[in-house]
Amino acid sequence: MTGFSSVHNGGAYVRSARASGNNTATAAGTGDATEVNAAFQSRLSATKGIAQSAKLIVSFSAVLAQGATLKFAANFQDALDAAGTGAADYPASGESVLSTTVATGGTGGTTETGTFEVDVDLGGAREFIRAQITPDLSAGGTDTLSWNAIYLFFGDQRGPATKSPTNLASPDLI
Repeated sequence: MTGFSSVHNGGAYVRSARASGNNTATAAGTGDATEVNAAFQSRLSATKGIAQSAKLIVSFSAVLAQGATLKFAANFQDALDAAGTGAADYPASGESVLSTTVATGGTGGTTETGTFEVDVDLGGAREFIRAQITPDLSAGGTDTLSWNAIYLFFGDQRGPATKSPTNLASPDLI
């Protein structure tokens, strides 16, 4: 069965793109509760087709006081080009807005690391998509945050090949 994993190589059909660089925030200060417009990225790839869905991944490291929280909110916009011409919330109904607590400071205060992930169906989106991301630290003046974000684009029309289990012994798969 050495060929089985290469037949289901989904990673070959995923494309990443930078959403937002290195961002920082201080509780009740700069960057806290402030929306960051990520970069518009094209859903179209010359080698992978047009993405039908995406995952936004926000990676963070936060110094939180005991019991203090870090929340992220995110929503998406689509546009006609990378400059954001005609930018509008996507989907228009605002269904993709997500807000959640991602970390809570432990006893005596702790450094918390992790990811905040949001999935979006791009089936009806225009070519260019961006996220708008808002970090929110609950403590006043003491907690700090460093974060960045990337997009993963999925679902072009050339998804990974699949074979039925009865064909796995076929010589062309080994």
